Amino acid sequence: MRLFRTSRGAVVERDSAYYPLGEDWDSLVNRVDLPFYLGRVTEGPGGSSALDGRILAPIAGQEVWAAGVTYTRSRAARLEEAKIGGGGDFYDRVYEAERPELFFKSAPWRVRGPGDTVRIRQDAQWSVPEPEVALYINSRAEIVGYTIGNDMSSRDIEGENPLYLPQAKIYNGSCALGPAVLVNEGTNSLPASVSIDLRVTRNGVAVFEGRTSFSQMRRDPRDLVRYLFRETSFPHGCVLLTGTGIVPPDDFTLCAGDSISILVPAIGTLENTVADA
Repeated sequence: MRLFRTSRGAVVERDSAYYPLGEDWDSLVNRVDLPFYLGRVTEGPGGSSALDGRILAPIAGQEVWAAGVTYTRSRAARLEEAKIGGGGDFYDRVYEAERPELFFKSAPWRVRGPGDTVRIRQDAQWSVPEPEVALYINSRAEIVGYTIGNDMSSRDIEGENPLYLPQAKIYNGSCALGPAVLVNEGTNSLPASVSIDLRVTRNGVAVFEGRTSFSQMRRDPRDLVRYLFRETSFPHGCVLLTGTGIVPPDDFTLCAGDSISILVPAIGTLENTVADA
């Protein structure tokens, strides 16, 4: 089952049929019986063959956080960046450490949805998309589902000095989520082998493509959640980006007008265009 947040309200999809829901988003994703409730709704009448309304980012009162250096490819890229700023081997050490790197990524009002424009910083020279599986977590620290995230990043700013990480990661239009939340139904949750595909096109021509799989992530998603909730509460739940295993080459940077497409089977495709300014 997939949950959509649309301009007409929340909708659950099952077997290509769509059922409108009467609850607000924050209450819905924090229901104790969410899979059972959605299953009951989709067993009844009222299903439609088409999704009504514009698809919005699947977020309301949730903060977005992120985990870093969880894939081998990401570790290698961050080590190269750290050399520029004299950072030594701390990215390598956090990759091997028990405690993960966790950082705040976005307030909900800065998040973009499917079809929206994302941004690159005007004071950055080296900007990349970071395609990620995102955990949807309720207020009780339970993973209720999965969505797709794009963690837009300014690599030159982060590489200049690791203390600039918030500026490299947190700015208007630096995070996109969607198109839906794949609801965790126990044994039917997102398989580790699921692929993550990134495609960037410029003037209709592909300028970068990459693929990885969720199984390449070193960290256990449940451990990431436990660390995130150790000393921090989330009354409406939160979204946690789990890191990227796809890093474009050093000579690649996003440009205004580029189209970014991230595909994760079972969740869907998140598509965004880089804004002009």
